[in-house]
Amino acid sequence: MKQYEAVIETLKRLGGCATFGQLNQEVFKIEDCTWNTKTPFASIRRIVQDRKEIFRIRPGLWALEEYRSLLADRGIVAQDVTNSDSEQVQEFNHSYYQGLLLYIGNMKKLETYVPAQDKNRRCINVKLGEISTLPKVPPFSYQEFVNRSSTIDVMWFQPNSLGSEVMMPDSFFEVEHSTDIQNSLCKFSDLQCFNAQMFIVADARRHDEFIDKLSHDYFKPISDRVKFVSYDKLDRYYEGLMTQRKSSLIL
Repeated sequence: MKQYEAVIETLKRLGGCATFGQLNQEVFKIEDCTWNTKTPFASIRRIVQDRKEIFRIRPGLWALEEYRSLLADRGIVAQDVTNSDSEQVQEFNHSYYQGLLLYIGNMKKLETYVPAQDKNRRCINVKLGEISTLPKVPPFSYQEFVNRSSTIDVMWFQPNSLGSEVMMPDSFFEVEHSTDIQNSLCKFSDLQCFNAQMFIVADARRHDEFIDKLSHDYFKPISDRVKFVSYDKLDRYYEGLMTQRKSSLIL
């Protein structure tokens, strides 16, 4: 089997679409294809970029042309300048990046949580509730704080040998495709007494808006704690973990 055929077969096995990181992890399981190269990841990248049978859904996510209609029926469509603000793309991006954050947290050996109302949303082919490891928010503080945190898009918790009852939050993430960033900053402000990292995840085009909102006097106590992570940086970080390579982004 030729290398490009192995990539196509891997995409089929993964339901017609996959992240570049998933391809790097799964393609070598096809035994009748050899990769006599010192840079197999570069070869895979070249294949997905050059082969007409494959198209890009968004940076780091690739699909087979023959699955395009089927994927579109599931809300998985190629993002471009004409539809980037459509409801379909917004909903897909939100659950997709929630899923990546859950996968990353799991790979970092942390416990992960997604809000109850999002558990049935999908990251490509998998429900978010099946990726997260915690069925509910651990009671890490007074109930008012637990309730306030329960709608945060993704949370990571430090595992504890004594169980979930004594877990403390490690990181808070809010994915902001089109909604008001200020609402997320208000959540973070209400939870500032906890020693947790805070991240806004959004398109790079919203960075200036993030800086503007964070500069308000009300958010001064958390202005040095909240970080902005672009979709592209998150894609690269996830890809780096999947391929066991270092990334410049630290979460």
